[in-house]
Amino acid sequence: MLSSLMNFLRACWQPCADRQARRGRGSDSAGCQDGLLWYKDHGHHINGEFSMAVVQANNLLEDQSQLESGPLSLLESGPYGTFVGIYDGHGGPETSRFICANLFQHLKVFATEEKAMSANVIKKAFQATEEGFLSIVTKQWPMNPQIAAVGSCCLVGVICDGKLYVANLGDSRAVLGRLVQSTGEVLPIQLSSEHNASIPSVRQEMQSSHPDDPHIVVLKHNVWRVKGLIQISRSIGDVYLKKPEFNREPLYAKFRLQEPFSRPILSSEPAISVHELDPNDQFLIFASDGLWEHLSNQEAVDIVHKHPHSGSARRLVKAAMQEAAKKREMRYSDLKKIDRGVRRHFHDDTTVIVVFLGSSGSGGRSPVLSVRGGGVNLSAKAVAASKLNATPQ
Repeated sequence: MLSSLMNFLRACWQPCADRQARRGRGSDSAGCQDGLLWYKDHGHHINGEFSMAVVQANNLLEDQSQLESGPLSLLESGPYGTFVGIYDGHGGPETSRFICANLFQHLKVFATEEKAMSANVIKKAFQATEEGFLSIVTKQWPMNPQIAAVGSCCLVGVICDGKLYVANLGDSRAVLGRLVQSTGEVLPIQLSSEHNASIPSVRQEMQSSHPDDPHIVVLKHNVWRVKGLIQISRSIGDVYLKKPEFNREPLYAKFRLQEPFSRPILSSEPAISVHELDPNDQFLIFASDGLWEHLSNQEAVDIVHKHPHSGSARRLVKAAMQEAAKKREMRYSDLKKIDRGVRRHFHDDTTVIVVFLGSSGSGGRSPVLSVRGGGVNLSAKAVAASKLNATPQ
Protein backbone atom coordinates (compact mmCIF):
# COMPACT_ATOMS: atom_id res chain seq x y z
CA MET A 1 0.00 0.00 0.00
CA LEU A 2 2.82 2.40 0.92
CA SER A 3 4.71 1.65 -2.32
CA SER A 4 1.56 2.35 -4.37
CA LEU A 5 1.16 5.70 -2.67
CA MET A 6 4.81 6.61 -3.23
CA ASN A 7 4.60 5.68 -6.92
CA PHE A 8 1.50 7.85 -7.28
CA LEU A 9 3.12 10.85 -5.59
CA ARG A 10 6.32 10.39 -7.60
CA ALA A 11 4.31 10.42 -10.82
CA CYS A 12 2.62 13.68 -9.81
CA TRP A 13 5.99 15.43 -9.45
CA GLN A 14 7.53 14.26 -12.73
CA PRO A 15 7.84 16.99 -15.37
CA CYS A 16 4.75 17.07 -17.55
CA ALA A 17 6.72 16.97 -20.80
CA ASP A 18 8.60 13.85 -19.68
CA ARG A 19 5.40 12.02 -18.86
CA GLN A 20 3.83 13.01 -22.17
CA ALA A 21 6.84 11.88 -24.15
CA ARG A 22 6.84 8.46 -22.51
CA ARG A 23 3.10 8.01 -22.91
CA GLY A 24 3.05 9.36 -26.43
CA ARG A 25 -0.17 11.36 -26.09
CA GLY A 26 -1.32 14.93 -25.47
CA SER A 27 -1.66 14.81 -21.69
CA ASP A 28 -0.68 12.38 -18.98
CA SER A 29 -2.95 10.69 -16.46
CA ALA A 30 -2.43 13.32 -13.75
CA GLY A 31 -2.81 16.40 -15.93
CA CYS A 32 -0.38 19.23 -16.52
CA GLN A 33 0.29 22.64 -14.98
CA ASP A 34 1.13 25.82 -16.89
CA GLY A 35 1.24 28.75 -14.49
CA LEU A 36 -2.30 29.26 -13.20
CA LEU A 37 -3.70 26.82 -15.78
CA TRP A 38 -4.19 23.12 -15.01
CA TYR A 39 -5.34 20.83 -17.81
CA LYS A 40 -5.85 17.23 -18.81
CA ASP A 41 -6.14 17.33 -22.55
CA HIS A 42 -7.37 13.80 -23.15
CA GLY A 43 -8.69 10.80 -21.27
CA HIS A 44 -11.22 7.99 -21.52
CA HIS A 45 -14.33 7.59 -19.41
CA ILE A 46 -16.76 4.72 -19.52
CA ASN A 47 -18.95 6.42 -22.13
CA GLY A 48 -16.25 7.93 -24.37
CA GLU A 49 -13.51 10.54 -24.14
CA PHE A 50 -13.10 13.69 -22.04
CA SER A 51 -11.00 16.81 -21.62
CA MET A 52 -10.62 19.07 -18.56
CA ALA A 53 -9.10 22.47 -17.80
CA VAL A 54 -9.05 24.89 -14.86
CA VAL A 55 -7.59 28.40 -14.74
CA GLN A 56 -7.21 30.12 -11.38
CA ALA A 57 -7.95 33.81 -10.82
CA ASN A 58 -8.68 34.07 -7.09
CA ASN A 59 -5.97 34.03 -4.45
CA LEU A 60 -7.32 30.63 -3.43
CA LEU A 61 -8.92 28.51 -6.16
CA GLU A 62 -12.65 28.61 -5.43
CA ASP A 63 -13.67 26.39 -8.38
CA GLN A 64 -13.56 22.66 -7.74
CA SER A 65 -14.48 19.89 -10.17
CA GLN A 66 -14.41 16.15 -10.70
CA LEU A 67 -15.07 13.41 -13.21
CA GLU A 68 -15.86 9.92 -11.92
CA SER A 69 -16.08 6.98 -14.31
CA GLY A 70 -17.21 3.49 -13.37
CA PRO A 71 -19.58 2.27 -10.65
CA LEU A 72 -22.19 4.80 -9.53
CA SER A 73 -23.16 2.80 -6.46
CA LEU A 74 -21.43 0.76 -3.76
CA LEU A 75 -22.41 -2.54 -5.41
CA GLU A 76 -20.64 -4.24 -8.31
CA SER A 77 -24.05 -5.04 -9.74
CA GLY A 78 -25.19 -1.43 -9.45
CA PRO A 79 -25.40 1.19 -12.21
CA TYR A 80 -22.25 2.13 -14.15
CA GLY A 81 -21.62 5.41 -15.91
CA THR A 82 -19.93 8.81 -15.77
CA PHE A 83 -20.38 11.54 -13.15
CA VAL A 84 -19.32 15.14 -13.78
CA GLY A 85 -19.32 17.87 -11.12
CA ILE A 86 -18.55 21.60 -11.41
CA TYR A 87 -18.53 23.50 -8.11
CA ASP A 88 -18.10 27.28 -8.40
CA GLY A 89 -17.40 28.56 -4.90
CA HIS A 90 -17.85 32.11 -3.64
CA GLY A 91 -16.71 33.80 -0.46
CA GLY A 92 -13.98 31.17 -0.14
CA PRO A 93 -13.13 27.62 -1.25
CA GLU A 94 -14.52 25.73 1.74
CA THR A 95 -17.96 24.86 0.36
CA SER A 96 -16.79 23.83 -3.11
CA ARG A 97 -14.08 21.64 -1.57
CA PHE A 98 -16.63 20.05 0.73
CA ILE A 99 -18.97 19.30 -2.18
CA CYS A 100 -16.12 17.78 -4.20
CA ALA A 101 -15.23 15.48 -1.31
CA ASN A 102 -18.79 14.43 -0.43
CA LEU A 103 -21.47 14.79 -3.11
CA PHE A 104 -20.46 11.82 -5.27
CA GLN A 105 -20.12 9.61 -2.21
CA HIS A 106 -23.67 10.51 -1.16
CA LEU A 107 -24.90 9.76 -4.68
CA LYS A 108 -23.35 6.27 -4.56
CA VAL A 109 -25.04 5.55 -1.24
CA PHE A 110 -28.50 6.56 -2.47
CA ALA A 111 -28.01 4.76 -5.81
CA THR A 112 -27.16 1.64 -3.78
CA GLU A 113 -30.39 1.99 -1.82
CA GLU A 114 -32.50 2.40 -4.98
CA LYS A 115 -30.36 -0.04 -7.02
CA ALA A 116 -30.60 2.42 -9.92
CA MET A 117 -29.78 5.96 -10.97
CA SER A 118 -32.62 8.48 -10.86
CA ALA A 119 -33.42 12.16 -10.39
CA ASN A 120 -34.47 11.30 -6.84
CA VAL A 121 -31.04 9.81 -6.10
CA ILE A 122 -29.38 13.03 -7.27
CA LYS A 123 -31.80 15.21 -5.30
CA LYS A 124 -31.09 13.23 -2.13
CA ALA A 125 -27.33 13.56 -2.71
CA PHE A 126 -27.65 17.35 -2.99
CA GLN A 127 -29.75 17.47 0.19
CA ALA A 128 -27.30 15.31 2.14
CA THR A 129 -24.40 17.49 0.99
CA GLU A 130 -26.21 20.66 2.05
CA GLU A 131 -26.99 19.14 5.45
CA GLY A 132 -23.39 17.99 5.82
CA PHE A 133 -22.04 21.47 5.18
CA LEU A 134 -24.58 22.95 7.60
CA SER A 135 -23.21 20.66 10.29
CA ILE A 136 -19.69 21.93 9.51
CA VAL A 137 -20.86 25.54 9.85
CA THR A 138 -22.61 24.75 13.13
CA LYS A 139 -19.46 23.16 14.58
CA GLN A 140 -17.11 25.91 13.37
CA TRP A 141 -19.38 28.88 14.12
CA PRO A 142 -17.85 29.72 17.55
CA MET A 143 -14.27 29.79 16.15
CA ASN A 144 -14.87 30.65 12.48
CA PRO A 145 -18.23 32.42 12.05
CA GLN A 146 -17.37 33.71 8.56
CA ILE A 147 -17.79 30.19 7.16
CA ALA A 148 -21.54 30.89 7.33
CA ALA A 149 -21.06 33.31 4.42
CA VAL A 150 -19.24 30.83 2.15
CA GLY A 151 -21.18 28.99 -0.53
CA SER A 152 -20.99 27.33 -3.91
CA CYS A 153 -22.88 26.79 -7.14
CA CYS A 154 -23.21 23.11 -7.99
CA LEU A 155 -23.63 21.60 -11.47
CA VAL A 156 -23.82 17.82 -11.87
CA GLY A 157 -24.17 15.61 -14.91
CA VAL A 158 -24.65 11.84 -14.78
CA ILE A 159 -24.54 9.60 -17.87
CA CYS A 160 -26.06 6.21 -17.16
CA ASP A 161 -27.99 3.62 -19.20
CA GLY A 162 -28.46 5.87 -22.21
CA LYS A 163 -29.76 8.77 -20.14
CA LEU A 164 -28.23 12.07 -19.11
CA TYR A 165 -29.22 13.59 -15.78
CA VAL A 166 -28.39 17.26 -15.24
CA ALA A 167 -28.82 18.98 -11.87
CA ASN A 168 -27.92 22.57 -11.10
CA LEU A 169 -27.81 25.21 -8.38
CA GLY A 170 -26.48 28.62 -9.36
CA ASP A 171 -25.15 29.82 -12.72
CA SER A 172 -22.78 27.15 -13.99
CA ARG A 173 -24.01 25.69 -17.27
CA ALA A 174 -24.24 22.44 -19.23
CA VAL A 175 -24.50 22.64 -23.02
CA LEU A 176 -25.03 19.75 -25.42
CA GLY A 177 -23.57 19.75 -28.93
CA ARG A 178 -26.01 17.99 -31.30
CA LEU A 179 -25.17 17.17 -34.92
CA VAL A 180 -27.56 18.28 -37.65
CA GLN A 181 -27.20 15.53 -40.25
CA SER A 182 -28.48 17.61 -43.16
CA THR A 183 -25.91 20.38 -42.76
CA GLY A 184 -23.08 18.85 -40.71
CA GLU A 185 -23.41 21.68 -38.21
CA VAL A 186 -23.49 21.13 -34.47
CA LEU A 187 -26.14 23.10 -32.59
CA PRO A 188 -25.92 24.04 -28.90
CA ILE A 189 -28.68 22.90 -26.58
CA GLN A 190 -28.55 24.35 -23.07
CA LEU A 191 -29.50 21.63 -20.61
CA SER A 192 -29.29 23.42 -17.26
CA SER A 193 -31.51 26.03 -15.65
CA GLU A 194 -29.55 28.92 -14.15
CA HIS A 195 -30.37 30.74 -10.93
CA ASN A 196 -28.89 34.21 -11.30
CA ALA A 197 -30.80 37.34 -10.32
CA SER A 198 -29.81 38.96 -13.63
CA ILE A 199 -32.41 36.68 -15.28
CA PRO A 200 -35.93 38.21 -15.13
CA SER A 201 -37.62 34.85 -14.49
CA VAL A 202 -35.36 34.26 -11.47
CA ARG A 203 -36.26 37.67 -10.03
CA GLN A 204 -39.95 36.91 -10.58
CA GLU A 205 -39.53 33.55 -8.84
CA MET A 206 -37.85 35.22 -5.85
CA GLN A 207 -40.55 37.89 -5.63
CA SER A 208 -43.32 35.27 -5.84
CA SER A 209 -41.77 33.15 -3.10
CA HIS A 210 -41.18 36.21 -0.87
CA PRO A 211 -44.26 38.38 -1.50
CA ASP A 212 -43.86 40.22 1.81
CA ASP A 213 -40.31 41.38 1.02
CA PRO A 214 -40.12 44.19 -1.58
CA HIS A 215 -36.31 44.16 -1.35
CA ILE A 216 -35.76 40.45 -1.99
CA VAL A 217 -33.88 41.43 -5.18
CA VAL A 218 -32.10 44.78 -5.45
CA LEU A 219 -30.28 46.48 -8.32
CA LYS A 220 -26.94 47.43 -6.80
CA HIS A 221 -24.14 49.00 -8.88
CA ASN A 222 -26.04 47.93 -12.02
CA VAL A 223 -26.08 44.29 -10.88
CA TRP A 224 -29.18 42.47 -9.63
CA ARG A 225 -28.51 40.83 -6.27
CA VAL A 226 -30.59 38.86 -3.77
CA LYS A 227 -30.96 41.17 -0.73
CA GLY A 228 -28.26 43.29 -2.36
CA LEU A 229 -25.67 40.67 -1.39
CA ILE A 230 -25.45 37.70 -3.73
CA GLN A 231 -26.25 37.17 -7.40
CA ILE A 232 -27.55 33.59 -7.24
CA SER A 233 -30.83 32.45 -5.72
CA ARG A 234 -29.86 28.81 -5.12
CA SER A 235 -26.67 27.34 -3.69
CA ILE A 236 -25.09 24.94 -1.27
CA GLY A 237 -23.84 26.79 1.80
CA ASP A 238 -24.48 30.54 2.23
CA VAL A 239 -26.04 29.52 5.52
CA TYR A 240 -26.34 33.13 6.69
CA LEU A 241 -29.15 33.56 4.14
CA LYS A 242 -30.88 30.30 5.05
CA LYS A 243 -30.74 30.06 8.84
CA PRO A 244 -31.47 33.26 10.83
CA GLU A 245 -29.39 32.04 13.78
CA PHE A 246 -26.26 32.55 11.65
CA ASN A 247 -27.23 36.04 10.48
CA ARG A 248 -25.90 37.82 13.56
CA GLU A 249 -22.68 38.80 15.29
CA PRO A 250 -19.88 37.81 15.13
CA LEU A 251 -20.58 37.48 11.37
CA TYR A 252 -19.17 40.52 9.58
CA ALA A 253 -21.64 43.40 9.39
CA LYS A 254 -21.47 43.51 5.57
CA PHE A 255 -23.24 40.14 5.45
CA ARG A 256 -25.82 40.68 8.18
CA LEU A 257 -29.34 41.72 7.20
CA GLN A 258 -30.95 44.59 9.09
CA GLU A 259 -34.39 42.99 9.13
CA PRO A 260 -34.98 39.47 10.52
CA PHE A 261 -36.22 36.64 8.30
CA SER A 262 -38.16 33.52 9.24
CA ARG A 263 -37.81 31.33 6.14
CA PRO A 264 -34.74 30.68 3.96
CA ILE A 265 -33.93 33.42 1.46
CA LEU A 266 -31.84 31.12 -0.74
CA SER A 267 -32.78 27.59 -1.76
CA SER A 268 -30.67 24.43 -2.02
CA GLU A 269 -33.23 22.64 -4.23
CA PRO A 270 -31.54 21.72 -7.54
CA ALA A 271 -33.24 22.03 -10.91
CA ILE A 272 -33.03 18.51 -12.39
CA SER A 273 -33.73 17.37 -15.94
CA VAL A 274 -33.45 13.95 -17.60
CA HIS A 275 -32.57 13.51 -21.27
CA GLU A 276 -32.60 10.42 -23.48
CA LEU A 277 -29.31 10.54 -25.36
CA ASP A 278 -29.62 10.59 -29.15
CA PRO A 279 -27.11 9.17 -31.68
CA ASN A 280 -26.64 12.74 -32.95
CA ASP A 281 -25.57 13.99 -29.51
CA GLN A 282 -21.83 14.56 -29.97
CA PHE A 283 -20.49 16.08 -26.76
CA LEU A 284 -21.31 17.92 -23.54
CA ILE A 285 -19.69 21.07 -22.17
CA PHE A 286 -19.90 21.54 -18.40
CA ALA A 287 -18.43 24.84 -17.22
CA SER A 288 -18.52 27.38 -14.42
CA ASP A 289 -19.77 30.90 -15.03
CA GLY A 290 -16.23 32.08 -15.75
CA LEU A 291 -16.47 30.55 -19.23
CA TRP A 292 -20.00 31.69 -20.08
CA GLU A 293 -19.20 35.26 -19.05
CA HIS A 294 -17.03 35.47 -22.18
CA LEU A 295 -18.34 32.84 -24.63
CA SER A 296 -21.82 32.14 -25.99
CA ASN A 297 -23.20 28.62 -26.22
CA GLN A 298 -22.72 28.65 -30.01
CA GLU A 299 -19.16 29.93 -29.80
CA ALA A 300 -18.22 27.23 -27.28
CA VAL A 301 -19.83 24.44 -29.32
CA ASP A 302 -18.13 25.64 -32.51
CA ILE A 303 -14.70 25.62 -30.86
CA VAL A 304 -15.16 22.01 -29.72
CA HIS A 305 -16.70 20.83 -33.01
CA LYS A 306 -14.07 22.36 -35.31
CA HIS A 307 -10.99 21.02 -33.53
CA PRO A 308 -9.61 17.64 -32.41
CA HIS A 309 -11.04 16.14 -29.23
CA SER A 310 -7.72 16.38 -27.41
CA GLY A 311 -7.29 19.75 -25.69
CA SER A 312 -10.93 20.82 -26.11
CA ALA A 313 -11.34 22.11 -22.55
CA ARG A 314 -8.03 23.98 -22.63
CA ARG A 315 -8.99 25.52 -25.98
CA LEU A 316 -12.25 26.82 -24.46
CA VAL A 317 -10.48 28.28 -21.43
CA LYS A 318 -7.94 30.00 -23.67
CA ALA A 319 -10.72 31.46 -25.86
CA ALA A 320 -12.47 32.85 -22.77
CA MET A 321 -9.23 34.37 -21.46
CA GLN A 322 -8.53 35.93 -24.86
CA GLU A 323 -11.97 37.55 -24.74
CA ALA A 324 -11.31 38.76 -21.18
CA ALA A 325 -8.03 40.32 -22.33
CA LYS A 326 -9.70 41.93 -25.34
CA LYS A 327 -12.35 43.54 -23.12
CA ARG A 328 -9.57 45.16 -21.10
CA GLU A 329 -7.70 46.18 -24.26
CA MET A 330 -4.66 44.09 -23.44
CA ARG A 331 -2.82 41.18 -24.98
CA TYR A 332 -3.53 37.61 -23.92
CA SER A 333 0.20 37.09 -23.35
CA ASP A 334 0.19 39.98 -20.86
CA LEU A 335 -2.91 38.69 -19.07
CA LYS A 336 -1.14 35.36 -18.48
CA LYS A 337 1.60 37.18 -16.57
CA ILE A 338 -0.82 38.58 -13.98
CA ASP A 339 -0.70 36.65 -10.71
CA ARG A 340 -3.60 35.05 -8.82
CA GLY A 341 -5.64 37.43 -6.71
CA VAL A 342 -4.92 40.38 -9.00
CA ARG A 343 -6.10 38.18 -11.90
CA ARG A 344 -9.61 38.21 -10.41
CA HIS A 345 -10.01 41.80 -11.65
CA PHE A 346 -9.82 40.44 -15.20
CA HIS A 347 -11.65 37.10 -15.07
CA ASP A 348 -13.03 34.55 -12.61
CA ASP A 349 -11.79 31.08 -11.76
CA THR A 350 -12.89 29.06 -14.79
CA THR A 351 -13.47 25.31 -15.01
CA VAL A 352 -14.40 23.36 -18.15
CA ILE A 353 -15.08 19.66 -18.64
CA VAL A 354 -15.86 18.44 -22.17
CA VAL A 355 -17.37 14.96 -22.36
CA PHE A 356 -17.53 13.27 -25.75
CA LEU A 357 -20.30 10.72 -26.24
CA GLY A 358 -19.94 7.34 -27.93
CA SER A 359 -16.24 7.80 -28.70
CA SER A 360 -14.03 4.81 -29.22
CA GLY A 361 -11.89 3.59 -26.37
CA SER A 362 -14.43 3.38 -23.57
CA GLY A 363 -14.20 -0.41 -23.67
CA GLY A 364 -17.21 -1.74 -21.78
CA ARG A 365 -16.89 -1.16 -18.05
CA SER A 366 -13.34 0.11 -18.29
CA PRO A 367 -11.74 2.46 -17.39
CA VAL A 368 -12.58 3.20 -13.77
CA LEU A 369 -11.06 6.48 -12.69
CA SER A 370 -11.49 9.58 -10.56
CA VAL A 371 -10.16 12.95 -11.74
CA ARG A 372 -10.17 16.11 -9.65
CA GLY A 373 -9.76 19.35 -11.60
CA GLY A 374 -6.70 21.25 -10.49
CA GLY A 375 -4.26 18.45 -10.06
CA VAL A 376 -5.23 14.99 -8.87
CA ASN A 377 -6.22 11.97 -10.96
CA LEU A 378 -6.66 8.75 -9.03
CA SER A 379 -7.37 5.30 -10.32
CA ALA A 380 -9.61 3.14 -8.16
CA LYS A 381 -6.52 1.31 -6.81
CA ALA A 382 -4.73 4.55 -6.01
CA VAL A 383 -7.80 5.85 -4.17
CA ALA A 384 -7.83 2.73 -2.00
CA ALA A 385 -4.08 2.90 -1.44
CA SER A 386 -3.74 6.57 -0.64
CA LYS A 387 -7.07 7.24 1.09
CA LEU A 388 -7.20 10.60 -0.69
CA ASN A 389 -10.90 11.39 -0.65
CA ALA A 390 -10.78 15.19 -0.58
CA THR A 391 -9.66 17.81 -3.07
CA PRO A 392 -6.05 18.95 -2.44
CA GLN A 393 -5.67 22.34 -0.80
